[in-house]
Amino acid sequence: MRLSQALALPALGEAEVVAGLGGVDREVRWAHVVDIPDPLPWVSAGQLLLTTGFAWPTAAEEQRRLVRDLGGRGLAGVALAVPKYLAHFPDAAKEEADSAKLPLLELPWEVTFSTVTQAVNRTILAEQYQVIEQSIRIHRELTQAAVTAGSLQDLLDTLGRLIDREVVLEDAEGRVLAFWPGGQASDPVRRATLEQGRSPAEVMAQLDRLGHLARIRTSAIPVRIPADPEIQLLGRVVCPIWLRDELVGTVWIVEGDQELSDLHLRAAEHAAVVAALHIANQRQLASLEVRLGSTFLDALLEGRFDATAHNLERARLVGFLPEAAYRVGILVFQSELPLTRDGVLRRDRAAEHLRHRLSRISGIPITSARLNQVAFLLGEKAAPESVWAPGAGDPAAALLLGRPQPGADGVRRSYLEALSIVSHAAPGEIRRYEEMLVLRVLNGDETARDAFLDQLLGPAQRAKGGATLVTSLLTLAEFGFHRRRAAAALHVHPNTLRYRLERAGDLLHLDLADPEVRFQLQLAMNLMSLPHNRPT
Repeated sequence: MRLSQALALPALGEAEVVAGLGGVDREVRWAHVVDIPDPLPWVSAGQLLLTTGFAWPTAAEEQRRLVRDLGGRGLAGVALAVPKYLAHFPDAAKEEADSAKLPLLELPWEVTFSTVTQAVNRTILAEQYQVIEQSIRIHRELTQAAVTAGSLQDLLDTLGRLIDREVVLEDAEGRVLAFWPGGQASDPVRRATLEQGRSPAEVMAQLDRLGHLARIRTSAIPVRIPADPEIQLLGRVVCPIWLRDELVGTVWIVEGDQELSDLHLRAAEHAAVVAALHIANQRQLASLEVRLGSTFLDALLEGRFDATAHNLERARLVGFLPEAAYRVGILVFQSELPLTRDGVLRRDRAAEHLRHRLSRISGIPITSARLNQVAFLLGEKAAPESVWAPGAGDPAAALLLGRPQPGADGVRRSYLEALSIVSHAAPGEIRRYEEMLVLRVLNGDETARDAFLDQLLGPAQRAKGGATLVTSLLTLAEFGFHRRRAAAALHVHPNTLRYRLERAGDLLHLDLADPEVRFQLQLAMNLMSLPHNRPT
């Protein structure tokens, strides 16, 4: 109970604060009567000292020293019964009390000390009993939430309802995992956080500059962040969520001008512990799912998948359709090998984020982590940017993609394609196998040469009469795309060549007027001029 609240009790209704007004919000823990010359050994912090003034010193300097020493003991205040022995507090005592912000009260002699002590102590006991009851309720509800909560949102609903403040739970990267609107007014920072799904970058930069983020990352207890008008931030309390020595998240409570009570701070700490337990449990479940999924994906990537009825059923359960075509993607991190603990955590966080994004686009949320790489499957029609935007998440990571290939065997081929361009990985960029073929062909890569020719001409070669179509295309390239000269070289009418070129263009989806297409055909012509590559 605060002294200002105690003064509102009927028993102190006639009391007058004559000095030390700056300390009227001091906490009162007990009302105590001491009337001896040296009261210091008999008093302690938080007490409201009642005295008749009978043993009060007469010398001004002794009065100052006594008030100064009582203030140093942390008293809530001193109440003097007047005017039996002292008509009023001496001026010297009041001056020292103003300096020490120790409230001095004058109480009419007719008001008995027993009336005051009973009223104050009864109120304190009742308040403490109420706090104990509330503490038990908070402990019970948060403990129940630890057992029954199906998500972090369920936990935050419980905490928010108990403390009636706006609460947001974020992961270690600042992404919002759950929030409670609360009964207090929000600020622009919190609204922006909920709209963006994470703490605004400029706000985090300001908190970092002021040293608040460093305090959060090194604290095991709640951290109070004062209001910052520059970024329109209301005061906050931040509870770090720790799993052993890893910071896995934070609970942000908008405090505003009204500070949280000690009870509510303890509730927030308890909630942070429960959140840590929940995250640990979810990690274990996710780890089991990842291990099972990773084992399945490893079998596909390594070509060990046996298409038995049991394995095909298991494949469909994880979302893999053997008849569909998939790309294999590989996230490559710029980390020295062997990976440090921080490197492993960084890779695993990226893999977790990747699985989340794959789930959002109805993809297959399984990954396989090896050294500084994370492999995954992407549907033929899914855009790579839907799961990993260049430069986002980890700006130093690169994304490499094989070509869409059908079936389990196709996954293996696509994986080998993605692996073959690892040396071309560029931080923050996406590299596709099909886009890298020409460069690799020019560098003398025979595997790339075969893949390039198959990608460019394969559909036509495999069509009925395909050899004639391919020969027509290559002859056209050989003669600088002069159709009459090419027709003469082939000993056919120009209309016949035109028909062949139109059919080849339809099969291969080529625009023969495109300079890039012409370059590739001329490259193919030169590659296939080798005797063992010449079409028959």
